Amino acid sequence: MRAVRDRCVWTQQIDHRALVPYLVEEAAELVDAVEAGSRDDLREELGDLLWQVLFHAEIASRDAEDPFDIDDVARDLTDKMVRRHPHVFGGATATTPEEVLVHWNAAKAAEKHTRTSVLDGVSHHMPSLALAQKMLGKAAAVGVPAPADVAAPAAPSDEAELGDALLALVATARAGGWDAERALRERLRSLEAEIRETEHPPTT
Repeated sequence: MRAVRDRCVWTQQIDHRALVPYLVEEAAELVDAVEAGSRDDLREELGDLLWQVLFHAEIASRDAEDPFDIDDVARDLTDKMVRRHPHVFGGATATTPEEVLVHWNAAKAAEKHTRTSVLDGVSHHMPSLALAQKMLGKAAAVGVPAPADVAAPAAPSDEAELGDALLALVATARAGGWDAERALRERLRSLEAEIRETEHPPTT
């Protein structure tokens, strides 16, 4: 990565902000590989996403005011994972996934003690369905009722009613332990297959 940064004229000019579209694209391609790709696809896309991490770290290492490199990133990550797994690296006990989550959330709360809202740190760049599911979880954490009991309009008359209907569906997904974003992606994949089969029906 250092050699590429030093010797590639395109790479020399790019910064963190300009890399964002590529990071989003590589993350999306990794999701595709996880959900519908081969083992080779998964291996390749993990490498591509890792390259993005290395790229950002190399750019950061050359910052004049506050440099850090990939070793610093890895060290911070290691420290965080040790803190958040006291049942692995400390004397705490966790025999169920729920107990693990209690330890994780307690450690995270201690780390983020300056936050004033459960929404601090929630990215609005998430896809809308995923963001809705995330925010419903945050709402539940502070006692804001989910709209699961709200009857979704059979035929929404405007965008506001459509938004209510979509949020109610996401709340239903969350209550059932489902991932609304993944559910829609899977359904879109089957729709894509139907479209392609219609365009090019199998020959007999």
